[in-house]
Amino acid sequence: MSAVAYVAQHISRERSVHRHIIERSTIDVGNPPSTASDNKWKEFQFNFHNFATLPSYYDYYIESPVFECNGNQWRLRVYPAGDTQTFVGDSLLVSLHPCPPGGSAQLTHESEISIPRTNGQKACLGRTRRAITRSDGIVYVAAILRSSIFDQSNHFLDDNGTFSVIISIKEDESKAQSTVFVPKNPIVTMIQDKFLDEETADVCFEVSSSDIEEDRARKRQRTFATFHAHSSILKLCAPMLASLFEDRLVKVAQIYDVCPHVFRHILYYVYGGSVPEEAMKTHAKDIIDAADRYSIVNLKLEAEAVYVKKSVITIDNAIDHLLYADAKNLALLKEAVIDFLTENSEEATEMISFTDDVPGHLMKDLLVAVSRKKKDGNRDDNNFNVMRVSELLPQ
Repeated sequence: MSAVAYVAQHISRERSVHRHIIERSTIDVGNPPSTASDNKWKEFQFNFHNFATLPSYYDYYIESPVFECNGNQWRLRVYPAGDTQTFVGDSLLVSLHPCPPGGSAQLTHESEISIPRTNGQKACLGRTRRAITRSDGIVYVAAILRSSIFDQSNHFLDDNGTFSVIISIKEDESKAQSTVFVPKNPIVTMIQDKFLDEETADVCFEVSSSDIEEDRARKRQRTFATFHAHSSILKLCAPMLASLFEDRLVKVAQIYDVCPHVFRHILYYVYGGSVPEEAMKTHAKDIIDAADRYSIVNLKLEAEAVYVKKSVITIDNAIDHLLYADAKNLALLKEAVIDFLTENSEEATEMISFTDDVPGHLMKDLLVAVSRKKKDGNRDDNNFNVMRVSELLPQ
């Protein structure tokens, strides 16, 4: 029986038996053999678009880009109407070729060629459990009736006329890259290990745990949280914090404008750490204020992005957000507020009082946003004055 006839019979038999499986269970009797290696397959799906428009004469083929598996490089060819050397008649041919052509690549492990169906199933065109090498350099050949591809009941073409082929090759463990331990540069971990290390620290922050006015009103003694640090790290990563110890005989600096738990996040960031996600969401504004005060720019930008994402801008709070963004030089927040005002311009005009508290340059920013909205899709890409923050940031 020819390969084409076999596949045709296989597809016909497959189509005639349809089961509606609502649940499938696997029950092992005895100790099953190890199957770890059985699951190590590499699967490649090739989508041939507008398949019906491809030429349908012998020896015409369309070729995939090069792909790699088991240390060898391959190309997949699909002959929409077959080739004169292999099959003749109503057949589509799928073949696998080594790269470069005529190379010594071999399929030394189990492999399979199949066609995915749009209903989630697959039709297997061929499967081998041993090495296949042909004298003409083709290492794998499979075929299917061309007419069966266009048979809608087979579900081989999707709504866009795309025909797909899947190549599955079992991984060659002997050629798989061995897992080699490569140590990473430990400097970041070493610096983080020195965070709050009193033994090696040479400076100390005393951070007030309460508000000065509140302490005075209640006539109570101030309390401080202590944070030991290293001047060399501060000079490199947070110069403004380091400057607090200049011209001091006693290397202790008291901080009253940041609460201890926020300062801890600030200092840990200076040591190469990151602020936990929940803490960042909860204290985003406090972190912005502290990072702005001590010029820790990257942390400020990170906190600003979180603050913008979690803030709900309304008519009632738009001006407050706008003034805050202007005071702290928060470009992303300012843009978000201005976008809100331009999108709700009629309601904003009626309900918001633009008093003398709003600086004049903010009104210019509003006009720029209105102009940008009108010219969207037809503006000068070199005019930086009307670009959005996302367009100005490095990609």
